[in-house]
Amino acid sequence: MPTAATPKARFQLRHLRWLICGLLFFATTLSYVDRYVLGILKSVLMKDLGWNQTDYGVIQFWFKLAYALMMPLAGRLLDWMGARLGNFLGVLIWSLAAMAHALASTVTHFSVARFVLGVGEAANFPAANKVVAMWFPRRERASATGIFNSGSNLGSVFALLTVPWLAHRYGWRAAFLLTGALGFVWLVTWATLFRDPDRHPWITAEERKLIEADAGEDTRDSVPAREILGRRALWVLVVAKFLTDPVWWFYLDWLPGFLNEKYKLDLMALGLPLIVMYVGSSVGSIAGGSLSSWLLERGWPLNRARKTAMFVCALGALPVALASHTLGNLWLLVTLVTVAAAAHQGWSANLFTLASDLFPKSAVASVTGVMGMGGAIGGMLAAPITGLWLDWSGNAYGPLFLVASLAYVVAFVVMHLMAPRLIPEKS
Repeated sequence: MPTAATPKARFQLRHLRWLICGLLFFATTLSYVDRYVLGILKSVLMKDLGWNQTDYGVIQFWFKLAYALMMPLAGRLLDWMGARLGNFLGVLIWSLAAMAHALASTVTHFSVARFVLGVGEAANFPAANKVVAMWFPRRERASATGIFNSGSNLGSVFALLTVPWLAHRYGWRAAFLLTGALGFVWLVTWATLFRDPDRHPWITAEERKLIEADAGEDTRDSVPAREILGRRALWVLVVAKFLTDPVWWFYLDWLPGFLNEKYKLDLMALGLPLIVMYVGSSVGSIAGGSLSSWLLERGWPLNRARKTAMFVCALGALPVALASHTLGNLWLLVTLVTVAAAAHQGWSANLFTLASDLFPKSAVASVTGVMGMGGAIGGMLAAPITGLWLDWSGNAYGPLFLVASLAYVVAFVVMHLMAPRLIPEKS
């Protein structure tokens, strides 16, 4: 029977929470389509607009600056206004900004467009993590997070399948315009289908009972920002994001240029190698989240289950140190980067899930926002440094891949030293 707060439904849908997870997956996919178009078109834009590596790094810096500034604010706003409205506004802003790239012609123009894109996209992960905490019991959250997080890889694949063709057929401006316009399809779908679980007319009594099954969770309607910022667990997660997010930004922003410069792959030839990499990383996202969920179902403590999964992912990233020593063997390079990208996404799925493990549901978006700020600051600092290094060193990528390989082991050790036992903190 519906509660007083739940409208009576004409029909009810079993496993509705997985449809909600699909909406989050769709949004994350679009987010990465819009942020990846620039990376795919890097070689074309450098040639047409006369950029060097430093110019490209500066443009990417502005996206990450906006992302860093807005993530904690977006998280707090989402906890205040709710996921339905907050996520809608975020996608609306970033879709318009993505389309605005089509009007740009200078480094300054692109920097402004990237900044606004970062403002909008800052809402995606806080909103998604909040929705997962609302709609899923603890034992399923890492799996759900792995699924929506894998949208980042599908977004990259979709961009690789469409952007080169659009740019070749209609020009690079059309590629920005048409991919950005896809966000409006999601906006209509989200507004039509999403509600909070206690207000959704399609939810069954059994599913509501499952969602509310976790005993002992902090269910306060709001948590003061001072209390959130004062918890050690938050800063453990922020440091982990700061140390590892720049690696994913490196793959996303610089890998197409690396393949063009070192393997002479033009815009139309980039697709297959990068698609293989991102499909593999989707598998890593789902598998990494599922591993810790599987361990929890078998009675492992939360701390041990999540850390075991993250340690496996950290080890998986190590072989990418050899990526610049493949002696021109493209598919050996693809294998190394695919394994490392999969390891990153498995790591990320568990890291995001820890926010909903360790904090009240009403604070998850805020916590995710502060975490995202840490990751964006790391990426923001790394982008111009990477560009300057490549210009100074004559495009020496080897040290960059070495840093990428070690980042997760370093982050894991730092996390464990800061918090040997990660357990939900009581109010």
